[in-house]
Amino acid sequence: MHNLGTVIRFEIVRTLKKKSFWIAALAVPVVAGMIGLIIFFSNKTTDDQTKNLANEQYSLGITDESRLISDQLMSVVKAQKIGSKTEGEEAVKSGKLDAYFYYPSNVSKETVQVYGKDVGFFKNSRYQDLADQLLKQSAASKTDPNLRAILQGATSFNSTTFTSDGQIDKGLLKLIAPGIFLVLFYFMIATFGNQILTSITEEKENRVIEMILATIKPTTLLVGKLLSLILLAFIQMFTILIPIIIGYFVFKNQLSLPNFDLASIPIDPLAVSVSAVVFLLSFVMFAGILMTIGAAMPTAKEAGGFMGATFALLFGPLYAAPLFFTSPESPVVQFLSYFPLTAPIPLLLRNAIGNLSLLEAGIASAILLVVTVIVVRIGVRIFRFGALEYSRKLSIQEVIGRKH
Repeated sequence: MHNLGTVIRFEIVRTLKKKSFWIAALAVPVVAGMIGLIIFFSNKTTDDQTKNLANEQYSLGITDESRLISDQLMSVVKAQKIGSKTEGEEAVKSGKLDAYFYYPSNVSKETVQVYGKDVGFFKNSRYQDLADQLLKQSAASKTDPNLRAILQGATSFNSTTFTSDGQIDKGLLKLIAPGIFLVLFYFMIATFGNQILTSITEEKENRVIEMILATIKPTTLLVGKLLSLILLAFIQMFTILIPIIIGYFVFKNQLSLPNFDLASIPIDPLAVSVSAVVFLLSFVMFAGILMTIGAAMPTAKEAGGFMGATFALLFGPLYAAPLFFTSPESPVVQFLSYFPLTAPIPLLLRNAIGNLSLLEAGIASAILLVVTVIVVRIGVRIFRFGALEYSRKLSIQEVIGRKH
């Protein structure tokens, strides 16, 4: 294993020199930045147009059979009273008025009629908006303030719940710290999975593997590739996330992004530690599985089909996500939590929610560790016998039957 450092260094340097690695890494923050610019200019344009609409004056007539519209508000908008609906409609048609509102005697059962001069698709909405505001503000001025707040949904509530030890429960905030590892796991597998799979097959297809194996043992080569790919995955992850995080803090006001108070996020060391352990074991296990598939298959194309099946098992538990919240003790949830190929997402999600006991986490982590070791050992054995097979798959019986 004395060449392990050489393999890791070679793989990392070789990959970092590839333009495709940096294009893939920087494409996400660049696209996020472009989307942010689109949102910014879209919001700015919409706000400018809304302000222009608010400042625009137009002639308005109103027939109020409901007797709800305040005379003071009608004076503010400079609306004139019209005797009948027919008269108001004809005034708009002939161009004497820009808009006309008809409020029936019973607005709860009959429809408020709004007529206006066409001023474009976006601006035409100003007529109905004003008719609605006049009705709401008039009703609000005649209603008790407390009742008005209830009807408008302006009543505020403050709910406090307590944990079993008497501490204030932080609610959804407590999910953030351990839940980050679930997001990172999904992100790293989805973005880096294909590169892990093809790390062996591309060298087999290029016929350079035999020269490499002439100087380096298969075990050293496979373990070195596995460790280097894990390091590269973290490098790519930070390359993508750091510009996005910086962009958020610099442009969050311009883009109207929600403001997060990082100091208010509670940190449970035990929950974070469990998530970190499950995350690392799961990622190494699936990286080993993908590399093993790559070693057994003659081409990357054939290996891709097996990767799809692996991803189906990995992300399939998401369809049962509601059960993780409501019935963590159900047999389905228990099976998904302990079966290695489906365990990562259920374990990370349940740990973030808080219904994964320390005993369950310990058992599941031990299973993941054992399976990870077995996968790497099988991968080394398959790689030893399958690295030089260029035209056919390596069967399980052949691997088991061969001697070292």
